[in-house]
Amino acid sequence: MDWSGCTLVEVRPGVQRGRPVLKGTRMPADDIVDNWEAGVDEPDIAENFQLPVEQVQAILAYAAVHQDASRPVR
Repeated sequence: MDWSGCTLVEVRPGVQRGRPVLKGTRMPADDIVDNWEAGVDEPDIAENFQLPVEQVQAILAYAAVHQDASRPVR
């Protein structure tokens, strides 16, 4: 997933080995999508990662629009 256009995500060298993370955190954006694809619902993802549900929803909405054709978001 190309997160470069998502204002909620940043890449910082030395944080999660350069993986895209939610701004100001060490939470990889792809982990939110992976949990959603595994069947975890938005409120549970938010609770598990201690994030606002609105942030989880925004990340999933971005992923749904910008998904790779080979890896669709459910």
